[in-house]
Amino acid sequence: MITALCFIQVIPEHVNSAGEAIAKIQGVTAAYSVTGKIDLVVLIEVRTHEDIAKVVTDGISKVKGVQSTETHVSFRTFNNADIEAGFSLGAEEG
Repeated sequence: MITALCFIQVIPEHVNSAGEAIAKIQGVTAAYSVTGKIDLVVLIEVRTHEDIAKVVTDGISKVKGVQSTETHVSFRTFNNADIEAGFSLGAEEG
């Protein structure tokens, strides 16, 4: 399995609807709304590098409000628990 992170800039009024639409794309494991220069971070898990291209070009880039994407392919996962903890920092359980 190949893992990639896609950093996405979205027109502000479309962040929520874009995040919801992107989360439904096959190959997208999760979509996170974040602070900073980007609006969404998307976790992609697929079988081939070509599949990453399809998810980003044929899926994410075509969602209304998406202005730009920057995709990073993971070489190695060091510890699944550390990754999950990193994405849940500051999250409140309720």
